[in-house]
Amino acid sequence: MRIPLQLGLFALLLATGLLLSFSENPKLPGDPLPASPVEAAWVDSVFNSLTPEQRLGQLFMVAAYSNKERSHADRIERLIRSQSIGGVMFLQGGPKRQALLTNRFQAAARVPLLIAMDAEWGLDMRLDSSAHYAKQMTLGAMDDPKYVYQMGRDIARKMRALGVHISFAPVIDVNSNPGNPVIGNRSFGEDQEQVAKWGVQYIKGLQEHNVMAVAKHFPGHGDTDTDSHVALPVINTDLARLTKVDLVPFQQSFEAGVMGVMVAHLYMPLFDTTNAKTTTLSKALVTDLLKTKMGFKGLTFTDALNMKSVSKLYKDGELDAMALAAGNDVLLFSEDVPSALLRIQEAVAAGKLNQADLDFRIKKILRVKHWAGLSKYQPARLATLRDSLNQPSTKALAQSIFEHAVTVVKNDDKLLPFQRLDTLRIAAITIGTQAEGPYGTIFNKYQPGAVYAVPNRYADDTTFTRIASRLAGYNVVVVSLHGMNNTPVHSYGMGDGALRFIKKLQANPKLKTVVVAMGNAYALKYLENARTLVCGYEDHYAAQLVVPQILFGALPARGKLPVTVSPTLKVATGIATPDLKRLRYGTPESQGLSSRVLAQIDNIALESQTYAAAPGCQVLVARNGTVVFDQSYGYCTYDQSQPVTSSTLYDLASVTKVAGTLQAVMYLRDQGRLDLDARVATYLPELTRTNKREMTIRDVLMHQAGLKPGIPTWERTVTSRGLKPTFYASTRSEDFPNEVIPGEYSTKAADDSVWAWTMRSSLMPKIKGKYPIEYSDLSFIVMKRVCEKLLKEPIENFLQDNFYRPLGLGSMTYNPLQRFPKSCIAPTENDTYYRREQLQGTVHDQTAALVGGVGGHAGLFATANDLAVLMQMNLQNGRYGGTQYFQSPVVTEFARSRVAGNRHSLGWDHGDPSKPTGPTSNLSPASTFGHTGFTGTCVWMDPENDILYIFLSNRVYPDAGNNKLRQYNIRTRIHDVIYKSMAAGSAKK
Repeated sequence: MRIPLQLGLFALLLATGLLLSFSENPKLPGDPLPASPVEAAWVDSVFNSLTPEQRLGQLFMVAAYSNKERSHADRIERLIRSQSIGGVMFLQGGPKRQALLTNRFQAAARVPLLIAMDAEWGLDMRLDSSAHYAKQMTLGAMDDPKYVYQMGRDIARKMRALGVHISFAPVIDVNSNPGNPVIGNRSFGEDQEQVAKWGVQYIKGLQEHNVMAVAKHFPGHGDTDTDSHVALPVINTDLARLTKVDLVPFQQSFEAGVMGVMVAHLYMPLFDTTNAKTTTLSKALVTDLLKTKMGFKGLTFTDALNMKSVSKLYKDGELDAMALAAGNDVLLFSEDVPSALLRIQEAVAAGKLNQADLDFRIKKILRVKHWAGLSKYQPARLATLRDSLNQPSTKALAQSIFEHAVTVVKNDDKLLPFQRLDTLRIAAITIGTQAEGPYGTIFNKYQPGAVYAVPNRYADDTTFTRIASRLAGYNVVVVSLHGMNNTPVHSYGMGDGALRFIKKLQANPKLKTVVVAMGNAYALKYLENARTLVCGYEDHYAAQLVVPQILFGALPARGKLPVTVSPTLKVATGIATPDLKRLRYGTPESQGLSSRVLAQIDNIALESQTYAAAPGCQVLVARNGTVVFDQSYGYCTYDQSQPVTSSTLYDLASVTKVAGTLQAVMYLRDQGRLDLDARVATYLPELTRTNKREMTIRDVLMHQAGLKPGIPTWERTVTSRGLKPTFYASTRSEDFPNEVIPGEYSTKAADDSVWAWTMRSSLMPKIKGKYPIEYSDLSFIVMKRVCEKLLKEPIENFLQDNFYRPLGLGSMTYNPLQRFPKSCIAPTENDTYYRREQLQGTVHDQTAALVGGVGGHAGLFATANDLAVLMQMNLQNGRYGGTQYFQSPVVTEFARSRVAGNRHSLGWDHGDPSKPTGPTSNLSPASTFGHTGFTGTCVWMDPENDILYIFLSNRVYPDAGNNKLRQYNIRTRIHDVIYKSMAAGSAKK
């Protein structure tokens, strides 16, 4: 039925019956500020203290910038003093500069000003060096709206610290037009019920923390393809759509108590056909629909009156008077306040505006000022501003948002999440960003290797051809698109060359291609042919951290598309992927730790360098399977020529015992192939004719079998003149295959020689019929021999095939010079007595070096991150990356098997509470287990609090006699800080 416009709005509403969803007696949010006697008295007092002209000034909110010249601020201050304007809306600038201007403007105001900002996704929408959370399209992709509330809460707290009282947020437009150039990713999505629900959470987050929310853009700006900053959009909606779609979020926000609403600059013939009048100036919309029919009693704001879609149509000041006549309460971004005041006074005199009605609106503004605390105004606190705006919890929240938003849109080959890293050869190609960014860095935590970066997203075909030529060794390629924009033109900034490159990759039958769009979801229509497709929504640092973690299953994918992209990619599309229990990367606050307390590690690490305890180090802390601290300090040597990075490999020394040999021992125990209470001679019959025939596997692992700490080994192979030729040669051959140092090789019989010397070695004398507890390298020389006998292969091959490669440990290896250049490896001792040269990439332990770098007690090299992965698998009792490495709780068994007076369990070391400066923090529980290494390394795991701590250094450079690391208790003091951080995090909760 076609209804003539002459019927008027109310007749139209009644005739169609389409507004029955609006209660005849709606809950009025609208008086969100019930007047108290104190408030009423203050409002009346202020109102009566103003002249009629000054009262009218309260209706204006002008734009201010903290990054403009002094004359701009002077002009605003003159308006405040001469026109008594009611408020200021801050736009571009910086936090401290804005706070300074706010305090200055407030000091000049007769009545304290309402300060507003447009900070939809955080202060960084307007201010430099400020926090970014997420745009509303990202929020709309989340599976849980509680993070919307938390974001509103955090933004409110930052605004109050900055002296801001009003946020022009949230956008609750229902975004039904993919070509919309002004709303786009500023909307929660296309489903009006979800937009309403998410919008209400944002409103509550703001207003429950003392910042007034302003829902926008009434009556709905989603179905347009014109930018209202430039021209007036025309929306030819019908009443059915308006009622059932666009008005729903506004109605629900009113019921939830939103205190403000902003009217859009639109032309909607449904409401007013007079000279293509904008909705901002339409009494039928602002007064009749918004205020009367929908019952909104809060503050109604115009959209910015300087926007060319409206300002170009009227003379100075006319627009402001017409906006008031339409029913708006606050005139936002007025271009000429003095002229506007004259036009308003003329309109009152002509009967076009009612003075009593204007006075009522002015008092509404004053009531908001009372609610905002301006009756007891306090300046912004500059001394604490930096801390207030940079709370560590902000990063944790931003990351949580993306963890719940990132969407696996297609997974046709069931490729995601990546699981067996020993069968997948994955190349990462980033287009539009550098390889060293957060995305490439986190990607490399799971899959070591080159990240091929194309910083220019508009690169030509030759650039992509060069990259394609390097992909021969890979079977999976992940292409991520960065630096995208939000305009539909030019394919959202993805670049034609990049799109052609992706199509060529998809046509290669030898490659499986994963496409990741780090931008607007609408851009996916250009990528929908991908069989594996992921949407990150933004190229924000938090998104770059999260996406690789979802690809590798460290985090599950939870998000769903908030909009329809194409007929095949509809709203709510999203594939849930499992959590494979891989190590994650996040913030201390996300795991109940305090980043500010953890920062004390910096001072201790720097102290170690200042006192020459070690030239540099790596420190890693994880909790609940999330790395929350991962820092590299200092240099590989004291000449400071090579800085330590997260890629620097360290000699793990005796940490090899638990990271190498013990993994094989636990595997054999888990498989039922090793009896802990059996005699070692059961597996190594040659011991039956020695003094070691009675010792058991359990006693050996617990260092209570009577084995000496060490015996002469390499010493037997040298003379005062140098190396014995029967043991060494300067060239590698079948008879001399073991590299001791580059250019020196030991005999293939070296391992058997060491074993023979071990078998013949004497035992510790018994005390009261028992062997004393004595930590011994021989224990793990024995256990390596047992493992290789049962496994029927060298232990290094077994570990690579069954643990290191499947876990993706690209750096964990014996004999690293076979795979890495020296520059990647921290040097250790300048060996003046055995190998007689500076050691770098060759194991420091002499016995391990003699047998070719693979000892049961020493020989492994790794980065802190790779060691963390292995140890997190142990903390999880063998479960990691979708694979069960141990089928039984064997790690728990080995870590808990202890006897009184022995700090060692089965292979693992523990703290020593009897000593004030033991290897572990006295704040850690007795269940903490791990190991230390002679070169200045340690790893400690706390199963009660799920804490993992790793410290790697080369304290033996250049002299193994350097004991300052222990003297200054560096490792244990850092361990203390972790527990202090946990206590501070718990106290804050």
